[in-house]
Amino acid sequence: MGAFQARPETSSMTGRSLLDPFARAITYLRVSVTDRCDFRCVYCMSEDMAFLPKRDLLTLEELDRICSAFVDRGVRKLRITGGEPLVRRDIMTLFGSLSRHLDTGALDELTLTTNGSQLARHAKDLAACGVKRVNVSIDTLDADRFRAITRWGDLAKVLQGLDAAQNAGLKVKINTVALKGVNEDEIESLVGWAHGRGMDLTLIEVMPLGEIDGQRIDQFLPLSQVRARLAARYDLEDLDHRTGGPARYVRVKETGGRLGFITPLTHNFCESCNRVRLTCTGQLFMCLGQEDAADLRAPVRASESNELLDRAIVEAIARKPKGHDFIIDRRHARPALARHMSVTGG
Repeated sequence: MGAFQARPETSSMTGRSLLDPFARAITYLRVSVTDRCDFRCVYCMSEDMAFLPKRDLLTLEELDRICSAFVDRGVRKLRITGGEPLVRRDIMTLFGSLSRHLDTGALDELTLTTNGSQLARHAKDLAACGVKRVNVSIDTLDADRFRAITRWGDLAKVLQGLDAAQNAGLKVKINTVALKGVNEDEIESLVGWAHGRGMDLTLIEVMPLGEIDGQRIDQFLPLSQVRARLAARYDLEDLDHRTGGPARYVRVKETGGRLGFITPLTHNFCESCNRVRLTCTGQLFMCLGQEDAADLRAPVRASESNELLDRAIVEAIARKPKGHDFIIDRRHARPALARHMSVTGG
Protein backbone atom coordinates (compact mmCIF):
# COMPACT_ATOMS: atom_id res chain seq x y z
CA MET A 1 0.00 0.00 0.00
CA GLY A 2 1.41 3.36 -0.95
CA ALA A 3 0.95 6.85 0.41
CA PHE A 4 -2.56 8.18 0.77
CA GLN A 5 -4.24 11.54 1.08
CA ALA A 6 -5.77 12.43 4.44
CA ARG A 7 -9.53 12.73 4.31
CA PRO A 8 -11.15 16.10 4.98
CA GLU A 9 -12.73 16.18 8.42
CA THR A 10 -16.48 15.62 8.14
CA SER A 11 -17.61 15.33 11.75
CA SER A 12 -20.24 17.81 12.88
CA MET A 13 -19.28 17.21 16.53
CA THR A 14 -15.80 18.74 16.53
CA GLY A 15 -14.73 19.95 19.94
CA ARG A 16 -17.16 17.83 21.97
CA SER A 17 -15.28 15.75 24.50
CA LEU A 18 -15.87 12.09 25.28
CA LEU A 19 -16.92 11.37 28.88
CA ASP A 20 -17.45 7.86 30.19
CA PRO A 21 -20.14 6.91 32.77
CA PHE A 22 -17.73 7.78 35.59
CA ALA A 23 -17.05 11.32 34.29
CA ARG A 24 -13.57 10.40 33.06
CA ALA A 25 -12.57 12.30 29.93
CA ILE A 26 -11.22 10.00 27.21
CA THR A 27 -8.17 11.79 25.85
CA TYR A 28 -5.87 8.90 24.93
CA LEU A 29 -6.29 6.37 22.10
CA ARG A 30 -3.97 3.40 21.68
CA VAL A 31 -4.10 2.02 18.15
CA SER A 32 -2.90 -1.43 17.12
CA VAL A 33 -1.97 -1.35 13.44
CA THR A 34 -1.10 -5.06 13.23
CA ASP A 35 -1.23 -8.19 15.36
CA ARG A 36 1.99 -9.42 13.76
CA CYS A 37 5.37 -9.24 15.43
CA ASP A 38 8.90 -10.31 14.57
CA PHE A 39 9.42 -11.48 18.18
CA ARG A 40 7.60 -14.20 20.12
CA CYS A 41 8.04 -13.05 23.72
CA VAL A 42 7.28 -15.86 26.15
CA TYR A 43 4.87 -13.80 28.27
CA CYS A 44 3.01 -12.35 25.27
CA MET A 45 2.31 -15.13 22.80
CA SER A 46 2.93 -18.72 21.83
CA GLU A 47 5.81 -19.49 19.49
CA ASP A 48 3.45 -20.91 16.87
CA MET A 49 0.99 -18.04 16.46
CA ALA A 50 -1.84 -17.85 13.93
CA PHE A 51 -2.13 -14.24 12.82
CA LEU A 52 -5.09 -12.49 11.23
CA PRO A 53 -5.50 -12.56 7.44
CA LYS A 54 -4.33 -9.24 6.05
CA ARG A 55 -7.72 -8.69 4.42
CA ASP A 56 -9.28 -8.44 7.90
CA LEU A 57 -7.13 -5.46 8.89
CA LEU A 58 -8.19 -1.85 8.68
CA THR A 59 -6.49 -0.07 5.82
CA LEU A 60 -4.14 2.77 6.66
CA GLU A 61 -6.78 5.16 5.33
CA GLU A 62 -9.38 3.67 7.68
CA LEU A 63 -6.99 3.88 10.62
CA ASP A 64 -6.38 7.54 9.83
CA ARG A 65 -10.11 8.21 9.59
CA ILE A 66 -10.91 6.60 12.95
CA CYS A 67 -7.98 8.26 14.72
CA SER A 68 -9.02 11.62 13.30
CA ALA A 69 -12.60 11.10 14.49
CA PHE A 70 -11.26 10.59 18.01
CA VAL A 71 -9.09 13.70 17.72
CA ASP A 72 -12.22 15.62 16.70
CA ARG A 73 -13.82 14.42 19.93
CA GLY A 74 -11.05 15.59 22.24
CA VAL A 75 -8.42 12.83 22.16
CA ARG A 76 -5.06 14.55 22.68
CA LYS A 77 -2.69 11.59 22.53
CA LEU A 78 -2.34 8.82 19.96
CA ARG A 79 -0.06 5.85 20.58
CA ILE A 80 0.60 3.48 17.68
CA THR A 81 1.12 -0.11 18.83
CA GLY A 82 0.97 -3.69 17.57
CA GLY A 83 2.11 -6.46 17.63
CA GLU A 84 5.14 -4.65 16.34
CA PRO A 85 3.83 -1.52 14.58
CA LEU A 86 6.93 -0.94 12.47
CA VAL A 87 6.50 -4.25 10.61
CA ARG A 88 3.24 -2.95 9.06
CA ARG A 89 3.88 -2.19 5.42
CA ASP A 90 3.99 1.55 4.61
CA ILE A 91 3.31 2.43 8.25
CA MET A 92 5.23 5.69 7.94
CA THR A 93 2.51 7.03 5.64
CA LEU A 94 0.09 6.79 8.57
CA PHE A 95 2.47 8.69 10.83
CA GLY A 96 2.93 11.29 8.12
CA SER A 97 -0.81 11.75 7.71
CA LEU A 98 -1.62 11.86 11.44
CA SER A 99 1.11 14.46 11.97
CA ARG A 100 -1.25 17.09 10.53
CA HIS A 101 -3.10 17.04 13.86
CA LEU A 102 0.14 18.00 15.61
CA ASP A 103 0.57 20.85 13.14
CA THR A 104 -2.92 22.21 13.87
CA GLY A 105 -2.54 21.83 17.64
CA ALA A 106 -5.49 19.43 17.86
CA LEU A 107 -3.15 16.68 19.05
CA ASP A 108 -0.57 16.98 21.82
CA GLU A 109 1.36 13.81 21.13
CA LEU A 110 1.84 11.13 18.48
CA THR A 111 4.00 8.30 19.72
CA LEU A 112 4.52 4.56 19.56
CA THR A 113 5.51 1.46 21.49
CA THR A 114 8.00 -0.80 19.71
CA ASN A 115 10.30 -3.74 20.32
CA GLY A 116 13.06 -1.70 18.69
CA SER A 117 13.91 -4.21 15.98
CA GLN A 118 13.01 -1.80 13.14
CA LEU A 119 13.87 1.43 14.92
CA ALA A 120 17.26 1.99 13.29
CA ARG A 121 15.50 2.12 9.90
CA HIS A 122 12.64 4.41 10.92
CA ALA A 123 13.91 6.70 13.71
CA LYS A 124 14.68 9.72 11.51
CA ASP A 125 11.36 9.47 9.67
CA LEU A 126 9.46 9.20 12.96
CA ALA A 127 11.13 12.37 14.21
CA ALA A 128 10.30 14.11 10.94
CA CYS A 129 6.62 13.23 11.48
CA GLY A 130 6.58 15.00 14.84
CA VAL A 131 7.09 11.97 17.08
CA LYS A 132 8.96 13.20 20.15
CA ARG A 133 9.32 10.03 22.20
CA VAL A 134 9.01 6.27 21.88
CA ASN A 135 8.63 3.37 24.29
CA VAL A 136 10.97 0.45 23.64
CA SER A 137 10.45 -2.96 25.26
CA ILE A 138 13.66 -4.48 26.65
CA ASP A 139 13.50 -7.09 29.41
CA THR A 140 17.20 -7.93 29.71
CA LEU A 141 20.64 -6.73 28.66
CA ASP A 142 22.01 -10.26 28.37
CA ALA A 143 22.01 -11.28 24.70
CA ASP A 144 21.37 -14.98 25.35
CA ARG A 145 18.63 -14.24 27.85
CA PHE A 146 17.13 -11.72 25.42
CA ARG A 147 16.97 -14.42 22.76
CA ALA A 148 15.37 -16.83 25.23
CA ILE A 149 12.68 -14.31 26.28
CA THR A 150 11.88 -13.06 22.77
CA ARG A 151 12.64 -16.40 21.06
CA TRP A 152 13.58 -14.62 17.81
CA GLY A 153 15.03 -11.28 18.93
CA ASP A 154 18.54 -9.88 18.46
CA LEU A 155 19.58 -7.58 21.32
CA ALA A 156 22.37 -5.96 19.28
CA LYS A 157 19.84 -4.88 16.65
CA VAL A 158 17.56 -3.38 19.29
CA LEU A 159 20.44 -1.47 20.88
CA GLN A 160 21.32 -0.08 17.44
CA GLY A 161 17.72 1.10 17.23
CA LEU A 162 18.07 2.87 20.59
CA ASP A 163 21.18 4.65 19.33
CA ALA A 164 19.38 5.72 16.16
CA ALA A 165 16.37 6.97 18.12
CA GLN A 166 18.46 9.08 20.49
CA ASN A 167 20.60 10.38 17.63
CA ALA A 168 17.38 11.45 15.87
CA GLY A 169 16.39 13.44 18.96
CA LEU A 170 13.69 11.04 20.17
CA LYS A 171 13.22 10.67 23.90
CA VAL A 172 13.22 6.98 24.81
CA LYS A 173 11.47 5.19 27.66
CA ILE A 174 12.29 1.56 28.34
CA ASN A 175 9.49 -0.87 29.24
CA THR A 176 10.54 -3.97 31.16
CA VAL A 177 8.23 -6.83 32.12
CA ALA A 178 9.30 -8.19 35.50
CA LEU A 179 9.62 -11.97 35.22
CA LYS A 180 10.09 -14.16 38.26
CA GLY A 181 13.24 -16.23 38.06
CA VAL A 182 14.13 -14.77 34.67
CA ASN A 183 15.19 -11.13 34.91
CA GLU A 184 14.49 -10.19 38.53
CA ASP A 185 18.25 -10.30 39.25
CA GLU A 186 18.79 -7.68 36.52
CA ILE A 187 16.34 -5.00 37.53
CA GLU A 188 18.82 -2.90 39.51
CA SER A 189 21.33 -2.98 36.65
CA LEU A 190 18.58 -2.08 34.17
CA VAL A 191 17.74 0.98 36.28
CA GLY A 192 21.38 2.10 36.23
CA TRP A 193 21.77 1.43 32.51
CA ALA A 194 18.58 3.23 31.44
CA HIS A 195 19.14 6.25 33.66
CA GLY A 196 22.78 6.38 32.56
CA ARG A 197 21.56 6.89 28.99
CA GLY A 198 19.01 9.51 30.00
CA MET A 199 16.05 7.14 29.57
CA ASP A 200 13.14 6.57 31.93
CA LEU A 201 12.41 2.95 32.87
CA THR A 202 8.97 1.48 33.54
CA LEU A 203 8.51 -1.92 35.15
CA ILE A 204 5.37 -3.89 34.25
CA GLU A 205 3.67 -6.85 35.87
CA VAL A 206 2.76 -9.83 33.69
CA MET A 207 -0.86 -9.53 32.52
CA PRO A 208 -3.10 -12.62 32.12
CA LEU A 209 -4.00 -12.12 28.44
CA GLY A 210 -4.02 -14.98 25.93
CA GLU A 211 -2.74 -18.55 25.99
CA ILE A 212 1.03 -18.97 26.18
CA ASP A 213 3.39 -21.93 26.48
CA GLY A 214 3.33 -22.39 30.26
CA GLN A 215 1.52 -20.58 33.09
CA ARG A 216 1.80 -16.90 33.93
CA ILE A 217 1.67 -17.56 37.66
CA ASP A 218 5.15 -19.03 37.18
CA GLN A 219 6.25 -15.75 35.55
CA PHE A 220 4.42 -13.35 37.87
CA LEU A 221 6.65 -11.12 40.01
CA PRO A 222 4.72 -8.61 42.16
CA LEU A 223 6.17 -5.15 41.72
CA SER A 224 5.50 -4.47 45.40
CA GLN A 225 8.34 -6.91 46.09
CA VAL A 226 10.54 -5.34 43.42
CA ARG A 227 9.99 -1.86 44.81
CA ALA A 228 10.84 -3.04 48.32
CA ARG A 229 14.14 -4.49 47.07
CA LEU A 230 14.98 -1.33 45.15
CA ALA A 231 14.12 0.81 48.18
CA ALA A 232 16.73 -1.10 50.18
CA ARG A 233 19.40 0.14 47.76
CA TYR A 234 18.01 3.41 46.39
CA ASP A 235 16.25 6.45 47.79
CA LEU A 236 12.91 6.50 45.93
CA GLU A 237 10.89 9.72 45.89
CA ASP A 238 7.23 9.53 44.79
CA LEU A 239 6.39 11.85 41.89
CA ASP A 240 3.16 13.32 40.51
CA HIS A 241 4.56 12.88 36.98
CA ARG A 242 2.09 11.38 34.49
CA THR A 243 2.53 10.51 30.80
CA GLY A 244 -1.12 9.74 30.13
CA GLY A 245 -0.73 6.07 30.93
CA PRO A 246 -1.17 3.93 34.06
CA ALA A 247 2.40 4.13 35.40
CA ARG A 248 3.14 5.61 38.82
CA TYR A 249 6.58 7.19 38.98
CA VAL A 250 9.38 7.68 41.49
CA ARG A 251 12.62 9.59 41.23
CA VAL A 252 15.72 7.51 41.98
CA LYS A 253 17.83 9.96 43.94
CA GLU A 254 21.13 8.24 43.23
CA THR A 255 20.68 8.25 39.43
CA GLY A 256 18.42 11.28 39.01
CA GLY A 257 16.19 9.26 36.68
CA ARG A 258 12.51 8.35 36.73
CA LEU A 259 11.27 4.85 37.42
CA GLY A 260 7.69 3.81 36.70
CA PHE A 261 5.57 0.94 38.01
CA ILE A 262 2.58 -0.50 36.10
CA THR A 263 0.72 -2.75 38.52
CA PRO A 264 -2.54 -4.11 37.08
CA LEU A 265 -2.55 -6.98 39.58
CA THR A 266 -1.08 -5.77 42.86
CA HIS A 267 -2.57 -2.27 42.59
CA ASN A 268 -5.47 -1.68 40.24
CA PHE A 269 -4.82 1.52 38.24
CA CYS A 270 -8.30 2.05 36.80
CA GLU A 271 -9.60 4.96 38.86
CA SER A 272 -8.17 7.61 36.55
CA CYS A 273 -8.33 5.69 33.25
CA ASN A 274 -8.49 8.01 30.25
CA ARG A 275 -7.74 5.37 27.58
CA VAL A 276 -9.43 3.20 25.00
CA ARG A 277 -7.83 0.77 22.56
CA LEU A 278 -8.50 0.21 18.87
CA THR A 279 -7.49 -3.12 17.34
CA CYS A 280 -6.14 -3.54 13.85
CA THR A 281 -9.52 -4.97 12.80
CA GLY A 282 -11.49 -1.98 14.07
CA GLN A 283 -12.68 -3.34 17.41
CA LEU A 284 -12.69 -0.68 20.13
CA PHE A 285 -11.97 -2.05 23.59
CA MET A 286 -13.06 0.34 26.30
CA CYS A 287 -11.06 -1.64 28.89
CA LEU A 288 -7.95 -3.79 28.43
CA GLY A 289 -9.27 -6.27 30.98
CA GLN A 290 -12.83 -6.74 29.71
CA GLU A 291 -14.27 -8.55 26.69
CA ASP A 292 -16.77 -5.85 25.67
CA ALA A 293 -15.85 -4.19 22.38
CA ALA A 294 -17.51 -1.99 19.77
CA ASP A 295 -17.13 -2.54 16.04
CA LEU A 296 -15.91 0.64 14.32
CA ARG A 297 -14.97 -1.03 11.05
CA ALA A 298 -18.59 -1.51 10.01
CA PRO A 299 -19.64 2.15 10.33
CA VAL A 300 -16.43 3.30 8.62
CA ARG A 301 -17.14 1.07 5.65
CA ALA A 302 -20.87 1.77 5.59
CA SER A 303 -20.68 5.47 4.80
CA GLU A 304 -18.37 8.15 3.47
CA SER A 305 -19.75 10.42 6.19
CA ASN A 306 -18.46 10.15 9.77
CA GLU A 307 -21.95 10.35 11.26
CA LEU A 308 -22.26 6.59 11.87
CA LEU A 309 -18.68 6.39 13.13
CA ASP A 310 -19.19 9.25 15.59
CA ARG A 311 -22.36 7.66 16.88
CA ALA A 312 -20.61 4.31 17.37
CA ILE A 313 -17.76 5.97 19.27
CA VAL A 314 -20.09 7.86 21.61
CA GLU A 315 -22.18 4.74 22.28
CA ALA A 316 -19.03 2.74 23.02
CA ILE A 317 -17.62 5.24 25.50
CA ALA A 318 -20.98 5.19 27.30
CA ARG A 319 -20.26 1.49 28.06
CA LYS A 320 -16.75 1.97 29.43
CA PRO A 321 -16.53 0.03 32.73
CA LYS A 322 -15.07 1.28 35.97
CA GLY A 323 -12.14 -1.14 35.83
CA HIS A 324 -10.77 -4.56 35.03
CA ASP A 325 -10.88 -7.80 37.00
CA PHE A 326 -7.41 -9.28 36.46
CA ILE A 327 -6.55 -12.20 38.74
CA ILE A 328 -3.45 -14.35 38.62
CA ASP A 329 -3.05 -17.28 40.97
CA ARG A 330 -3.05 -21.09 40.96
CA ARG A 331 -6.83 -21.26 41.06
CA HIS A 332 -7.06 -19.13 37.90
CA ALA A 333 -4.63 -21.05 35.71
CA ARG A 334 -6.26 -19.94 32.46
CA PRO A 335 -5.77 -16.38 31.20
CA ALA A 336 -8.30 -13.79 32.31
CA LEU A 337 -9.05 -13.15 28.62
CA ALA A 338 -8.50 -15.37 25.59
CA ARG A 339 -7.13 -12.64 23.32
CA HIS A 340 -3.42 -11.91 23.29
CA MET A 341 -1.98 -8.49 24.11
CA SER A 342 -0.74 -8.29 20.52
CA VAL A 343 -4.37 -8.32 19.34
CA THR A 344 -5.59 -5.57 21.66
CA GLY A 345 -2.49 -3.42 21.29
CA GLY A 346 0.34 -3.14 23.77
